[in-house]
Amino acid sequence: MAKSWQKWLGATAIAAAVGTVGVLGGAAVVYQAATKSFSRNRRKTKQRAIAENTAADNAWYLRHNPVEWTQTSLDGLILRASCIKATQSTKRIAILAHGLGHAREQMIPWAKTFHDWGYTVLMPDARAHGDSEGHTIGYGWPDRFDYNGWINQVIATYGEDCEIVLLGISMGAATVLATAGEDLPHNVKAVVADSGYASVLAEARYRIRNKYHLPVYPILPIADQYSRLAEGYRLSDGNIAQQLRKTHLPILFIQGANDETVPVENLDVLYRAAAGPKERYRDNEAGHIATRAKDPAKYDDLVKTFLEKYVD
Repeated sequence: MAKSWQKWLGATAIAAAVGTVGVLGGAAVVYQAATKSFSRNRRKTKQRAIAENTAADNAWYLRHNPVEWTQTSLDGLILRASCIKATQSTKRIAILAHGLGHAREQMIPWAKTFHDWGYTVLMPDARAHGDSEGHTIGYGWPDRFDYNGWINQVIATYGEDCEIVLLGISMGAATVLATAGEDLPHNVKAVVADSGYASVLAEARYRIRNKYHLPVYPILPIADQYSRLAEGYRLSDGNIAQQLRKTHLPILFIQGANDETVPVENLDVLYRAAAGPKERYRDNEAGHIATRAKDPAKYDDLVKTFLEKYVD
């Protein structure tokens, strides 16, 4: 009887160990799939961004001879961006942030509009996307320091009296909102966030459940710790809404009611968190980052009217 009991305990311990290894391995696989991007993936982000544009928009971009900018991030990555100068001398600059799994070329339609409004436009590739270095997707959290770097580079190039607007879509929206919560120069005048999420952890929870169709617990807590050990920050650190409580920058929030990538509830969470002047627009029919595609003229007028209150 004692031997049988010992065998049962041994078998149970082995099963538990195997189960634990399986859970840890599963969490590692999910974490790697969601956050890692190597050279082949980065090339795909660029190809995807270009392919989703019209031929006319891509031709416009090339015709305007974008100038390559670079910066070295605080953690040593070479990051790249395209700068398209305004037709006439201006102190207005728009910095445009693309979405997850894309690259700077995704922002060409927005760049064309801002250029038509007389802005110089800077279009960065996020870390681990496009032509920028990096193997770990930041989902907007470490990216906030990268965008602070772009802001400082714009000021160094165009002068202390330049006026800067930040606009981002999806992950790019989370990026510009996270950036807004940092101690920024007075040159940053306004932010436009299209389809952004309020929390990196909450968005990860939603994606695990709805994209990977896996149980959130214990995968997400384990992935949170993987991030802490591998990157020095936890997914739970990425509280975008909390950042907005630290800024009084004017912010325009946009999202489609049929967004199946970022739950539309994020629009209200972010709006409530913003401490400064704020506006929100929810399109009752649009999906994720589809508000502009649905009605470009209405979208552009909305953004232009908002910015005219804060940019000379």
